[in-house]
Order: sequence, then structure tokens, then C-alpha cells
Amino acid sequence: MTLILTAGPAEEPVTLGEARAFLRLDDTSEDGLLAALITAARAVLEGETRRAFVTQSWRLLIDRFPEGAIVMPLAPVTEVTAISLVARNGESETVDPALYDLELGAEPPRIHPAAGGGWPAPKKRAGGIAIEFTAGYGGPASVPQALKHAVLLLVAHWFETRLPVAFEGANEIPFTVGALIAPYRRFRL
Repeated sequence: MTLILTAGPAEEPVTLGEARAFLRLDDTSEDGLLAALITAARAVLEGETRRAFVTQSWRLLIDRFPEGAIVMPLAPVTEVTAISLVARNGESETVDPALYDLELGAEPPRIHPAAGGGWPAPKKRAGGIAIEFTAGYGGPASVPQALKHAVLLLVAHWFETRLPVAFEGANEIPFTVGALIAPYRRFRL
């Protein structure tokens, strides 16, 4: 299974102004650093929760269809734009949407073969099935407040601790950030 970001979020879940206000910074001289920290914090927390915060487009490559449903690696999934069978020569054939049912509101989101049907055979062994989808809560205003606050806390932590540290637990997410994202974590079984 390979997950590829095809179009990242157009905006971050928190603005530079929100980060400046949270850090009580009056000037804009640190805006470059703050923008990088916001992006990094979002990416880290999306990885920790296996959720896309702001709308973004992805491609999932799998080798074969599972016996039952395809369990999507990210949530929330708002749209599956195409499922394609990719041949060795790179050409692809789109799977008819009538052959599958979407359960995007489920936790985790799933794609099922249509009732009474099955999945078509892939055209190559490795990465022969491509699923194009959109994930995320929507725009920044739609991101749950706890996740936005976790981004701000992680930005503040990194802003104040700029040097790498070398002690046990140094790479762990601060406890308060972990507590805020805990209800949103999707665990692998």
C-alpha cells in the first residue's frame, strides 16, 4: 500500500495571525519560521491521527483488492474520484462506480464491492490499483477546534525549543498536545 499526496491543502488550519496571537508576538519578523512550524505541526499531527485536517487530494496504490472492503488509510474521506486498474505500460482503466459502494462516513472510511458483485482483476502485480480520493474536514474553519489548538501548542513548543535536545522522550509529542488529539487518533489493528 502506497499513499501519495497529489494536492496538498491550499491553507493551513491556523493562520500566521492566530499563531502570532497565541505566542504573543507583536512583530512579523518571525513569520517565515512560524509558517514553517505551522506546516510541520499540521503534518506531524495528521500523521499521528491518520487524519487530513484541511481538504487535500491523495492517491492510494494497492496491489490487489481485499476479500471485503478497502479500508481507507486516512479520514475523513469526502470523495472517491476514481478507482483505476493500472497496466504495466502505465495505461489505466477506470472501474465503473456501479461496481462499488462508498461508506465514507464510517470510521474508518471503506469502499465495498457492490452487492452481489466482486472486484475486477488487477492488470499488474504491484501497485496495479489506484484510488484517487479527497480527504479533510474542509477549509480551516471546519477543522475541529481541539486539532487547531494542538497545532498551536506544538508550534509554540517548537518555537520556544529551537535547539535539538538529546534526552529520553525528547521526540515525543508534548502531553497536552497528545491529550487534545487522543479522541481523533485512528489506530491500526
